[in-house]
Amino acid sequence: MANDLTYTPPKVWAWEAESGGKFASINRPIAGPTHDKELEVGKHPIQLYSLATPNGVKVTILLEELLALGHSGAEYDAWLVNIGEGVQFGSGFVDVNPNSKIPALMDHSGDTPQRVFESGSILLYLAEKFDAFIPKDPAQRTEMMSWLFWQMGSAPYLGGGFGHFYAYAPEKYEYPINRFTMETKRQLDVMDRHLAENEWFAGEYSIADIAIWAWYGQLVLGRLYSAAEFLDVASYKNVMRWAEAIDARPAVTRGRIVNKPFGDDPAMQLNERHDASDFDTKTNDKIAKE
Repeated sequence: MANDLTYTPPKVWAWEAESGGKFASINRPIAGPTHDKELEVGKHPIQLYSLATPNGVKVTILLEELLALGHSGAEYDAWLVNIGEGVQFGSGFVDVNPNSKIPALMDHSGDTPQRVFESGSILLYLAEKFDAFIPKDPAQRTEMMSWLFWQMGSAPYLGGGFGHFYAYAPEKYEYPINRFTMETKRQLDVMDRHLAENEWFAGEYSIADIAIWAWYGQLVLGRLYSAAEFLDVASYKNVMRWAEAIDARPAVTRGRIVNKPFGDDPAMQLNERHDASDFDTKTNDKIAKE
């Protein structure tokens, strides 16, 4: 492997604001708010502040699945948080998630509003709140939790590792692309072997499937990083079968377009969601015709 660039780390690292490629303008080595901005609050007890990244769509898919089951208490307002503009560093958002990452949720249904952050935590909170999409069988519930935490621990290698160096880094470097491609394909093989003998990850469709699909399902369906051919995703036949089955669910179709201001198809972009009717009247193609 040829490499004509050599980097010698300094004794003490210093932040250079102009470095970092596509996300340099929003990356920084400190936490906390950069400006005062209160969060908007809509009419429903559940208030979601998010963007349709893989971590964001986990939550909107679950909320739409809950509503499809008839859980009217899962009605929600979904507010767009444009992370490219630094909205996540507003004081109100930081109050909900001190880590300044989407998604973040406020539940106003109780006597005291409850904040919930980290996508896996939000999934578990909502699934327990509505007693749905968590297996009742103790062994299956334990299996579900194992796969949920597997996703939370594995996806950073896919997103921050493979996705960053393959799609977003200012220049292509062979070593990190090879390193993270190997790990991504290993993870797909872990999934493929499990799904060879199982329809779902934990006996029945659950929040583990939702969490994993948001990253790996969308990856193999060609919606992440334009890397499906590069990763030879078609060779993971069991993953493809599973991903396509979830993609066909109407609640998934709805959930994955909420808080989505980007993409090639304006009909599949719903910047904010405040009512079920918004899917019929407020997608970006319909707004453009007004």
